[in-house]
Amino acid sequence: MPIFVFEAVDNKGKKIRDEIEAPSKQEAKTKIQSMGYFPSSIDEADAKQQDQPARKQGRRTLSFGVNRKQLTNFTVQFSTLQDAGLPIVKSLKILENQLKPGMLRDAVADVSEEVEGGMALSEAMKKHPKVFDTLYVSMVKAGEMGGILDDIFGRLAEFMERAYRLKKQIIGAMIYPAVVLSFALIIVSGLLIFVVPKFVTLFKERKIELPAATKTLIAISEFMQSSWYVVIIAGIVGFIAFKILTKQEKFKSFVDSILLRLPIFGTIAKKTAVSRFSRTLGTLIQSGVNILDALAICRDAIGNKRVAGEIDIIHDAIKEGETMAARMGESDIFDDVVTNMVAVGEETGELDKMLVKVAANYERDVEISVQSLVSLLEPLLIVVLGGIVFFIVMALFWPLMKLIQTMQ
Repeated sequence: MPIFVFEAVDNKGKKIRDEIEAPSKQEAKTKIQSMGYFPSSIDEADAKQQDQPARKQGRRTLSFGVNRKQLTNFTVQFSTLQDAGLPIVKSLKILENQLKPGMLRDAVADVSEEVEGGMALSEAMKKHPKVFDTLYVSMVKAGEMGGILDDIFGRLAEFMERAYRLKKQIIGAMIYPAVVLSFALIIVSGLLIFVVPKFVTLFKERKIELPAATKTLIAISEFMQSSWYVVIIAGIVGFIAFKILTKQEKFKSFVDSILLRLPIFGTIAKKTAVSRFSRTLGTLIQSGVNILDALAICRDAIGNKRVAGEIDIIHDAIKEGETMAARMGESDIFDDVVTNMVAVGEETGELDKMLVKVAANYERDVEISVQSLVSLLEPLLIVVLGGIVFFIVMALFWPLMKLIQTMQ
C-alpha cells in the first residue's frame, strides 16, 4: 500500500509533518482529516521510503501483564510529548522505542499502526482492554471529541500518579508489620520444631506429670514436626480457593461488605473507596464525559462490589431526575461532608471541582489513618508475640521447676 508524506496543521494551528499509509491520495486526505488535522500538502513517498516502515503487528513477546507504574510513566511521557506539539503517531513511536519488551510495548506498537492507518486513538486503545481500561479509553475519547487531547492526557497522568502514589503509601506502610510477623512465625516455628522436642525427651525420661499448657504445646510441636507440609498445602489451597471464590459476584460482594464493617481496616477501605470514586468521577466530568457515563465507568473501576452497588443506585436516581447529593445522603458509604460538598457542587455548577477537593481530603485522611494503623500495630504485635513467647517459656519451664524441686 502506498505511503504519503503530508504537511498539516492541527486545531491549535501547530504545523505537523508525518507519513500515512493509504490506497490513494484522496483516501490519505480523508484519513488525515479524520485524525483532526488540516492537510496543506500530500505527496506520495518514493519506493525506497515505502520499504522502510517495519510492521510489528506479528511480533509478540512473553509478558505477565502490564505494570501499573509502567503505564503511569507512559501516560506522563505521552502527555509531555503532546504538550510539545508532536503528532500522535510520532509520540507513540518515540515511546514504543523507549519501552521494555512486554504487553505494553506490543499494545503501543499496535495502537500506533492503527492510528497511522486512520483509526481514532481511543478506538485503537479499546482493542487492548488488558492495557487500557474503560476509564482510560473513555477519557481519551472525550479528549478527541472536545479537541483537548493534550489536556486530557495531562489530567489522566495526574490522576494515575495520585492513584499510584496512594496505593504505594498503603502498601509501604504495611511492609514493616508484615516483615515482623513473618520473622516471628519463622522463630516460633523453629522453637516448636527444634527446641520443644528436646524438652519432651527430658520430661519422658524423668516421667514428670505435665500441666495442660505443656501438653498443648507438645501436641502443637508434634503436629508441626510430623505434618508441617499440611500447613503449607492448606495455606496454598486456601489461597487458591479464595481467589476462585472472589471471582463469583455474590461472594465478592459479601467479602467487600464485611471488609467495610471491620473496626479499623473498614474505615480505611471506605475512605479509600470514596477517595477513588471522587477522584475518578471528578476527572471524568472535567474531561467532558457526561455524568451518567462517568458513573458507569466509576462503578467498574472502583474495585469494591458494595460501593459499586451504591454507585449503581446513584446512577439510576440521577436518570430518574433526582440529584446526586440527595441519593448519597441515604447511603451509609458517603458521610455528611461528602454529601454536602456534592450538593454545593451541583448548586454552583462546579461538581467536578468539589469532587476533586473531596478526593484530596480523603486521600490525606487515608494516609493519616494508615500511619495511625501502623503505629497501633507495632505495640500490638509486640504484645501478641510477647504473649506467645511467654506461653512457650512457661509451658516448658513449669515442669522444670517441679523437677528441680523434686531433685532437691
